Amino acid sequence: MKKSNQTSKAFNRRTFLQRAGTATGGLLAMPYFIPASALGADGAVAPSERIVLGAIGIGNRGSYVLDCFVQEPGVQFVAICDVKESRRTAVKKMADDLNRNQDCAMYRDLRELLARPDIDAVLIATGPNWHATASILAANAGKDVYCEKPCTKNIAQSLALAETFRRTGRVFQAGTQRRSLPNFGFAADLARRGKLGKLHTLHAHPAGLATLMSGWLPAEAPPDKEKVDWDLYLGPAAWRPYNGRLLDGFNFEKGGGFFGAFGGGGCLEWGSHCVDLCQWANSTDNTTAVEYWPEGKELHALYANGVKLVMRDDGWLPLGSCPVRYEGETGWVETADNGEVVANPTTLIAGPRARISGYPANFHVRDFLTCVRTRGQTRANAETACWSHITCHAANIALFLGRRVKFDPVKCEFINDEEANRLRSEALREPWRI
Repeated sequence: MKKSNQTSKAFNRRTFLQRAGTATGGLLAMPYFIPASALGADGAVAPSERIVLGAIGIGNRGSYVLDCFVQEPGVQFVAICDVKESRRTAVKKMADDLNRNQDCAMYRDLRELLARPDIDAVLIATGPNWHATASILAANAGKDVYCEKPCTKNIAQSLALAETFRRTGRVFQAGTQRRSLPNFGFAADLARRGKLGKLHTLHAHPAGLATLMSGWLPAEAPPDKEKVDWDLYLGPAAWRPYNGRLLDGFNFEKGGGFFGAFGGGGCLEWGSHCVDLCQWANSTDNTTAVEYWPEGKELHALYANGVKLVMRDDGWLPLGSCPVRYEGETGWVETADNGEVVANPTTLIAGPRARISGYPANFHVRDFLTCVRTRGQTRANAETACWSHITCHAANIALFLGRRVKFDPVKCEFINDEEANRLRSEALREPWRI
């Protein structure tokens, strides 16, 4: 999609009609034909509505989401950036085969891709270590951003992400695609509209409650920078010696990193989906809980409106992955990735209802592209992502410390708790401070 300073130069239908009305007293001296494709006729997308897309860090998940993008009308994919040569060349081949040319550009450094003025939006599907930094750099470069989750590694990054997209006016969509699926929307709507009575408890599935520190693997000889750029792979993370297993999503004792290396750990991985859905149902997309504490094998949190959040791995109905449950004084509802919704009383589910199993991203991608064109707010915008991630980060801090913590959502700090406040951020390597 052309930038505003370029659209004035484009010859569109309105310009043509205006010129036709003024030429020779309203009569054209000779016929002037415009191709139907230039006007968006016959199903074609007008050039002024096309979105030029670049992608950063495309592995397995990124390849799937990128495929969702290129299936949408009016998306022109032109550039891939990845620190791994094998991924760069694989994505370029896909794009060139699709476009029937050799035009897809390859970059090792994301700053070179972001410097291109013709790119409107970027898909960021790197590891979590890069998500916030890359998103902020992209927004500052004038790009709209679809970023996979978890979008931030700590509370400070969450606040910086939201502030950047407010300041720049760019469009942001977190890859929490369940916000765009009908069963999760139906369940949240029951809670938000009071159909369950006064809401009192939310349940989220964190898929693992461990906050292990990221470790240190034995040093190996690093490959050639063109094959794998280890320094760029580390990016803002603390330096550590190259080890090939770190390139393949290695998690220390399956717990992920907490502070330091490449992930958020704890309740953040699945929590960025499930806790996010609970925030939505609780109408708290612009705030977070005020108390957090571990309780047995669970993590609990309490919102200022009196609603409790319970993060637990066990006791779910057999409805698939990423389950959530909302309980009120007169009823409850539970749903997950198989698309079914179970509720009590059963009259809460009346009549036919759309069911989509799994967790496809194409609806979420479509929502992003619509907002790129209209400049509207996406379902998982930066503000929404900021607060759902802060909820997960604060819960992780309570879990890591093994005790109750109290949080002030206005000041975005823990109350009278220096130890917890030190964990709101982490040191970043130069030149990647944000």
